[in-house]
Amino acid sequence: MIKVGEPGWIETEKPVAGPLDAICKPIAVAPCSSDTHAMHGGAGPMENRILGHEAVAEVVEVGEMVKKFKPGDVVVLPCTTPDLAGEVKLQEKGGNNAHDLDSMTSFKFLTFKDGVFAEFFSVNNADNNLVLLPEGVDIADALMVTDMMSTGFYGVEMVDVNLGDTVVVFGIGPVGLMAVAGAKLRGAGKIYATGSRPNCAELALEFGATEIISYKDGNTVEQILEKEGGKKVDCVIIAGGNCNTMNEAIQLVKSNGHIGSINFYDVADTFTIPAFEWGLGMADITIRGGFCPGGALRAEKLLNLIKYDRIKPGKTFNVEFHGFDKIEDAFKLMDEKPKDLIKPIIYIDDLD
Repeated sequence: MIKVGEPGWIETEKPVAGPLDAICKPIAVAPCSSDTHAMHGGAGPMENRILGHEAVAEVVEVGEMVKKFKPGDVVVLPCTTPDLAGEVKLQEKGGNNAHDLDSMTSFKFLTFKDGVFAEFFSVNNADNNLVLLPEGVDIADALMVTDMMSTGFYGVEMVDVNLGDTVVVFGIGPVGLMAVAGAKLRGAGKIYATGSRPNCAELALEFGATEIISYKDGNTVEQILEKEGGKKVDCVIIAGGNCNTMNEAIQLVKSNGHIGSINFYDVADTFTIPAFEWGLGMADITIRGGFCPGGALRAEKLLNLIKYDRIKPGKTFNVEFHGFDKIEDAFKLMDEKPKDLIKPIIYIDDLD
């Protein structure tokens, strides 16, 4: 990111490993809408910042205090890399290690430091943030763990899906698809997924959605309430849309129900909640918005779901590039979001 609105290539110094750090080179990376959002100014002004936070990589150097990893190890890198302060917060009631010192400050590859779209990048607190790629786990599946799977599943965790619950997932991009899969794994009964792209809808059904709701067929809220015979649903996960999507969620969720937003809003966005739909503020609806936890322990658990054939998240990648220089093409594709795109992956075949 040369500056807001201008992506491109830069030359910079190779990062140096601190005592707790690891220096890695990418094996496979993927652009995220958070990267393109940042490039358009959604994360504030930045200049000459290397983007990218989704990577499977090879360790090339470790700091003197790193004990678990050595050069040559192939690792999975969560996009959220907390320092030790974040790990302490995780132990607090309701704590989330995505917030080291302040909101989202463990999301270092976007907020504080250069990211993974580089020949080499640095990982802080390596022993607590890197995970060895398990034997037999496909690289594409593992790459989904770094952000998309962790984020989508966090939406499911925030709304506390229980056995037999009726769940609505707004948005069936990569994160929404993972929310659908996570809701199924948590035991949801009926899962409505909202979206209009045929390939996303097909994959949503494969991951566990019981019905697809398209805005092209009419008002989304009215369609779901009609299918439910006027009854409201247990949980709503917002993985796409805009501020008005929150209002739709409030119209859909029952008293004592849960809404979880894992959507990335813009700094200029403002929420206006309809008091009547919210039971004049008395409906006991839980509304949470959050960023996915990170660190090694969470990544290990998500990789276990892949290792033991509970999910194949790599199916979400439907465009494949090869070569370091193709990161630019994949980034532009993610920014443009053609209607047949779900998510691109780049295999870095040309790095020694």
